[in-house]
Amino acid sequence: MSDRSASETPASDRPAPDSPAAVRARERRSRRYRRDLRWSPYLFIAPFFLFFAAFGLFPLLYTGWAALHRVELTAPTDMEWAGLRNFTRLLGDDFFWNALGNTFVIGVLSTVPQLLMALGLAHLLNYRLRGSMFFRVAVLTPYATSVAAATLVFVLLFGRDYGLVNWLLSTVGADGVDWENGSWTSKLAVSTIVVWRWTGYNALIYLAAMQAIPHDLYESAALDGASRWQQFRYVTIPSLRPTILFTCVVSTIGATQLFGEPLLFSGSAGASGGADHQYQTLGLYLYEQGWVNLHLGRASAIAWTMFLILLVIAAVNALIARRLRTSQ
Repeated sequence: MSDRSASETPASDRPAPDSPAAVRARERRSRRYRRDLRWSPYLFIAPFFLFFAAFGLFPLLYTGWAALHRVELTAPTDMEWAGLRNFTRLLGDDFFWNALGNTFVIGVLSTVPQLLMALGLAHLLNYRLRGSMFFRVAVLTPYATSVAAATLVFVLLFGRDYGLVNWLLSTVGADGVDWENGSWTSKLAVSTIVVWRWTGYNALIYLAAMQAIPHDLYESAALDGASRWQQFRYVTIPSLRPTILFTCVVSTIGATQLFGEPLLFSGSAGASGGADHQYQTLGLYLYEQGWVNLHLGRASAIAWTMFLILLVIAAVNALIARRLRTSQ
């Protein structure tokens, strides 16, 4: 007698391949397979949407609802309907317009040099340098550095009395600068922190895009007598237009939400952004209204105003991207 496990079904007990039972079994397996093929991807991405709904969508909707009410942080459940009052107050608030102007100026001072330097670094790293991996990791190091640590170091560098920057100025006969209390100097100092932290990050993005450019284009340009600079200008830059547009939009969004660097640049001033609010950004103004003055409704209105500004930036990005595709 041959050994056979209890789980095996004798061939005589199995339904014929064309019998109704076998057909129904195949149909059940086929339905299960189709359901699995259709719904499994949604189950895989469901955790992201659950976290997004809990920590992204709900705070956004609650903030929008709070922006329409007069509510204090000390009693967040006691809401008094105010309609658009919190938004209309912003239009007549000089501190809001000051913060918006500071955000724009710091954004320009940090974004333009940052992207230009990132483009130059990426162009240098694109060549076969000895130890290129070390340089690629090195340019990314500032991005991995803590915002608090980096800002505190720059506070020491831009110190009025014993800062390294003023010492370097004194060596060439220039007077020391009160970087923190000056209007433009404080913005320049904060912008320098942003440039230092994000230049390497954008350089690696440009480097990845440069390495995707076909070498045939460079070879054709070289055969036509184009120099390295002409190749960079007429081959590299046009090929990087979508990437440059992407980094411009991301950097603009980051500048709109700038918070940590100006907050830590002056520990005594805190959320006010200097004694005269000279480098207070929209993020600092939101923080001041919500967590210092405890006006949760006003802070929510500022948050939604920033959100609307980002939507405008996204719309401009989509329009420019469409025109670039059309031109190509």
